[in-house]
Amino acid sequence: MERLWGLFQRAQQLSPRSSQTVYQRVEGPRKGHLEEEEEDGEEGAETLAHFCPMELRGPEPLGSRPRQPNLIPWAAAGRRAAPYLVLTALLIFTGAFLLGYVAFRGSCQACGDSVLVVSEDVNYEPDLDFHQGRLYWSDLQAMFLQFLGEGRLEDTIRQTSLRERVAGSAGMAALTQDIRAALSRQKLDHVWTDTHYVGLQFPDPAHPNTLHWVDEAGKVGEQLPLEDPDVYCPYSAIGNVTGELVYAHYGRPEDLQDLRARGVDPVGRLLLVRVGVISFAQKFPPVASSGLPSIPAQPISADIASRLLRKLKGPVAPQEWQGSLLGSPYHLGPGPRLRLVVNNHRTSTPINNIFGCIEGRSEPDHYVVIGAQRDAWGPGAAKSAVGTAILLELVRTFSSMVSNGFRPRRSLLFISWDGGDFGSVGSTEWLEGYLSVLHLKAVVYVSLDNAVLGDDKFHAKTSPLLTSLIESVLKQVDSPNHSGQTLYEQVVFTNPSWDAEVIRPLPMDSSAYSFTAFVGVPAVEFSFMEDDQAYPFLHTKEDTYENLHKVLQGRLPAVAQAVAQLAGQLLIRLSHDRLLPLDFGRYGDVVLRHIGNLNEFSGDLKARGLTLQWVYSARGDYIRAAEKLRQEIYSSEERDERLTRMYNVRIMRVEFYFLSQYVSPADSPFRHIFMGRGDHTLGALLDHLRLLRSNSSGTPGATSSTGFQESRFRRQLALLTWTLQGAANALSGDVWNIDNNF
Repeated sequence: MERLWGLFQRAQQLSPRSSQTVYQRVEGPRKGHLEEEEEDGEEGAETLAHFCPMELRGPEPLGSRPRQPNLIPWAAAGRRAAPYLVLTALLIFTGAFLLGYVAFRGSCQACGDSVLVVSEDVNYEPDLDFHQGRLYWSDLQAMFLQFLGEGRLEDTIRQTSLRERVAGSAGMAALTQDIRAALSRQKLDHVWTDTHYVGLQFPDPAHPNTLHWVDEAGKVGEQLPLEDPDVYCPYSAIGNVTGELVYAHYGRPEDLQDLRARGVDPVGRLLLVRVGVISFAQKFPPVASSGLPSIPAQPISADIASRLLRKLKGPVAPQEWQGSLLGSPYHLGPGPRLRLVVNNHRTSTPINNIFGCIEGRSEPDHYVVIGAQRDAWGPGAAKSAVGTAILLELVRTFSSMVSNGFRPRRSLLFISWDGGDFGSVGSTEWLEGYLSVLHLKAVVYVSLDNAVLGDDKFHAKTSPLLTSLIESVLKQVDSPNHSGQTLYEQVVFTNPSWDAEVIRPLPMDSSAYSFTAFVGVPAVEFSFMEDDQAYPFLHTKEDTYENLHKVLQGRLPAVAQAVAQLAGQLLIRLSHDRLLPLDFGRYGDVVLRHIGNLNEFSGDLKARGLTLQWVYSARGDYIRAAEKLRQEIYSSEERDERLTRMYNVRIMRVEFYFLSQYVSPADSPFRHIFMGRGDHTLGALLDHLRLLRSNSSGTPGATSSTGFQESRFRRQLALLTWTLQGAANALSGDVWNIDNNF
């Protein structure tokens, strides 16, 4: 094809200018060659060594040139053949070009039914210099696994769990220096520390917290031992309260509603709640302005809880509320009166987040972020030692890959967070400081917190945008406890619907939650868990390396290695793929699932002259916008860097589009309409609609402070619809590309 193209170019260079050179057939020993002859008849002996452009001349008057008649047939034939030669070359070139283009497009990672399906044979580095070679997915995967296997994860977990690392302590300051030094020894482009002074709450040794019985006359009686004066609830309100005891299960809103339905009013009483299911912050809800709890709270031991439960009277708790404390009948109460005194003190404390960065070569201003909590109140083996060890191993592994030719397309940002046990204060401070720009910079956040709590079940708490990518990576990682199976095969063996088995919503007490619900960055947190029970030592001083190793029956290194492989291969795909592997169409399914719940109340709304049609229309526009973007990507030129970056920017901001722009971050910090908290969310709208069925009057126009309110419904519907419609419009691209009937 190159020779044909050369012939075509040379043929184009022919011009009508006069030439002093013609060619004749050579007879004798050089028969078969063409020989140059000068116009004046003097013979030139030089033979052509390559094909030269020829001027094919027409007939001249007879006798003007002695040998001209011998050349006329050649000249005429050449003149007749020239147009065909040019046309043939053009046709061959065009056909070959189109065939090659189609063949090339067949390998495009954006082709097919989904923009997320990538062949393992796709070249991920088409713009590398030739002398650097080309890296394919299989090359990167092999390189990553090779260097990861050279680490010492188990030793790092053990050593970290032995170090004192309470936020603000001298032990934490020493660990901060050691980790920063470890990062500085690696092949990173930038290493730095980010210091914040925050108000942290600690127990007051001179005035410990107390819990006393109170008799019917109001006199304070026997003190109940709290066993460990160092155990407390950070950010508890300071002060003392007295009241009757009530058992409230996990302290969720639905638990409190159930209490009222059974005739037990929790107002003005001390609540005994179980640890788990929801975070401490949700059990002691913050006031809107400060974000801090407004009620005193104190952890107690299982022994004291059992003693309190035996004193309760009233209705027997529902079966699902029954716990495992022996000899406790689990009544709801009320019971005897108690007096709780909380004397914690708040002090300004420096906390230090540590950062390390590998700059991307094509999109250095887009970050793939991975982080782990570093601090702990006690040994914190599962809480933070495992995550810290995996983070350090990933830094070392990617540094070795960089030394061997790997350079990600986007920047990799590794972060060790401080203040995690105080409500993820380290990561929250960083997010607040960059709130206005992070949605423009951060592609995804990967959390390594609470990654190993067992080895039977695997869960990924994540945004819908990452579900398809997680599925792809699960097929690449071997199961740590099922030999010969990948994690994906292990999951589908017990449940063919793998995502129903694996995918969970982001919990509020996860550091990854704020990235999505507060900032609008898709996030994921991996967790291996026990099948039959939760890890019993989390958030306690018994969260030691030995106990964690015992729970996992010696498989701690294998499970930690599996998490490192999952996180690492996820980072490679997110930082190296030309097109971001985020499934932007998935949110259409999320809305459809919620609409199924909303449809249950369509009849009730119709009776009041109300409708959900706005939500349906906005959902349809989002689906069309997602499909239109997919088609644009499919039909575009993959090597066009301007287009690639434009598509990536639209894809990476999808999560941000679902933050309501119509509520204040100060009043409603978690503005995400699907995962956030507040009246603007789809969940709040659904809860409000349920009040239609509990309206005691049954009159369409009737409202009450606790029942369905039409004005509130209209406002909720407007906030939700505007946000969803805005997401559809933003996904469509430029304003002249938007085509909807909303």
